[in-house]
Amino acid sequence: MRYRGVIFDLDGVICYTDRYHYLAWKQIADREGIYFDEVINNRLRGVSRMQSLETILERAPRTYTDEEKHAMAEEKNQIYRSLLTRMSPADLPDDVKQILGILKKAGVRIAIGSSSRNTKLILKQIGLEDVFDAVSDGTNITHSKPDPEVFEKAAGMLHLPPGDCLVVEDAQAGVEAAFRGGFASAGVGEAANASKVTYPMESVRDLADIVL
Repeated sequence: MRYRGVIFDLDGVICYTDRYHYLAWKQIADREGIYFDEVINNRLRGVSRMQSLETILERAPRTYTDEEKHAMAEEKNQIYRSLLTRMSPADLPDDVKQILGILKKAGVRIAIGSSSRNTKLILKQIGLEDVFDAVSDGTNITHSKPDPEVFEKAAGMLHLPPGDCLVVEDAQAGVEAAFRGGFASAGVGEAANASKVTYPMESVRDLADIVL
């Protein structure tokens, strides 16, 4: 076995909530008269809510106070959480369900490493609340990716050093975070083309060959 632990990003790896993020931010941006599209939304992947808001506000026609920014971020989260209630176990891709089963059967410890504060809600909605050995998310970190903190805490919860863990990511910021923390990384989507990714993958199905 090449790795004793696998740390998964959530959005874009385990499930796909990008559309819900987009719809929530779009509602805020449209009301404020700020241009926002899918290209801009793609820049928000893997970063914190406040960092995402700052990116959106680059095109704002006026400046906002810190109080206004926090209120907007909280409003976005409420809209997003409402949209998440539409999710169900049907939103868990078959290949993800299969690879999680394969890894657990082989004795590999698995964790989530996500900047999202809604991680546990999403896992519950898709039926995975009791599957992972550890969950490190936006509720227990100070720094978002590309800082490696979320992965370092996940590895600590698994009682494994970074060298024994593989990070699975779909965003370049996540690959950079893994690299900074001394973790190998497996990338899908845009992360497969990141310069520092250890294992480019076509899908999470490739993990069995990489890990075991």
